[in-house]
Amino acid sequence: MSNQVANGAMLKCSFGAAPSSLVVLPLAQVIAETGPAATIMDSKPMVNILPFGMCNSPANPMVAAATAAAMGALTPMPCVPVTPAPWLPGKPTVIIGQFPALDNASKCLCNWGGMIAINMAGTTQTQLP
Repeated sequence: MSNQVANGAMLKCSFGAAPSSLVVLPLAQVIAETGPAATIMDSKPMVNILPFGMCNSPANPMVAAATAAAMGALTPMPCVPVTPAPWLPGKPTVIIGQFPALDNASKCLCNWGGMIAINMAGTTQTQLP
């Protein structure tokens, strides 16, 4: 069984330099242990998914430009996540509002090639079947 993800969950991007936290707005009005329960649709950049410090992805245009200016030496730039798709796979057996619940095994992809994973779900006792 996996854990329900809630507001304040800790996130990690494969190209990010620092962890971030998930912000879940109380739209569905379902509260888990530590705050609003998340769904797969809680994937909006700069609303739900905050920056991960510096970005190291060469696919990021800002990193590519800074790297070119530094004669090819990888030069990280500030992270601005771009997540066009929802978290996958979620838990389709548990519906919050109209969407599947977000569990701690779900992943979200960034346009710059990073894979965003959930390090700490924000809950320890709320299990999803």
